[in-house]
Amino acid sequence: MGYEIVTDSCCNLTEDMIDHFGLHILPLTFMCDGQEYHSYLKGEKTNLSQFYAMMREGKVFTTSLPNMADSEALLRGLLESGQDVLYVGFSSGLSGTYEAIDLLLRELALDYPDRTILTVDTLAASGGQGLLLWYACTMKEEGASIQDVYAWLEDNKLHLAHWFTVDDLMFLFRGGRVSKTSAWAGTLLNIKPVMHVDDEGKLIPLEKVRGRKKSLNALVDHMAKTANAPVEDQMVFITHGDCIEDAEYLAEQVRERFGVKDIVINYVDPVIGAHSGPGTMALFFLAANRD
Repeated sequence: MGYEIVTDSCCNLTEDMIDHFGLHILPLTFMCDGQEYHSYLKGEKTNLSQFYAMMREGKVFTTSLPNMADSEALLRGLLESGQDVLYVGFSSGLSGTYEAIDLLLRELALDYPDRTILTVDTLAASGGQGLLLWYACTMKEEGASIQDVYAWLEDNKLHLAHWFTVDDLMFLFRGGRVSKTSAWAGTLLNIKPVMHVDDEGKLIPLEKVRGRKKSLNALVDHMAKTANAPVEDQMVFITHGDCIEDAEYLAEQVRERFGVKDIVINYVDPVIGAHSGPGTMALFFLAANRD
């Protein structure tokens, strides 16, 4: 009996990876000026440079969960076709998406008692969620069962390290992550926060450095402290908020310091980017622990 892996658009995987793995994506939504947009539509690409340009111009975006009717239709269709389902979701510490889809699948399980339905709260965000999915899909390609993939995700999700920095603290202030005083003071002093996603799946500021380059180097320093060996054999993900030059600089530092060969760079999607802002930079890898 086969199974399908379902996730949501906050995984920030590239379109090529989504197509290659045959992933099913539940798109979260974002809104601006009364218009609603899906953060992922198969075969259609959101102009993310334009999205971030609008943020820099002062446009305010709000975000919402996946459409539940559409989500039910997709999931019911998979179960009806005889497939088991493994749902790998966006951190419950940052969004209500996982709880909503988990509840929906519990209800659907009553209609399909012969199907295996498993859900994983990744407690991860952006490329962290995406990197867990990359491992899960690779295991599936190699013949692993749904139970084996589920067990690996549960055993390893708290070893998926997330290190973030942002270029403009005012976006974190709007999202309630820092106080207005801290945002203004940090902006005046060119202070950049270094943050991570903790074991509860929440975004936590851990330290402050002065200057953009130092904040990027700090992400790599944290990788040096905790990354699982052999580091050079790891797959590493980098996501960015429309700052590709900084992403390429970060990737080069990872290559030079650790000899890593496999690095995937992609945008931070609009739902996460609406809260973190342009200039967001994030580094993801497997580690002894998240911090």
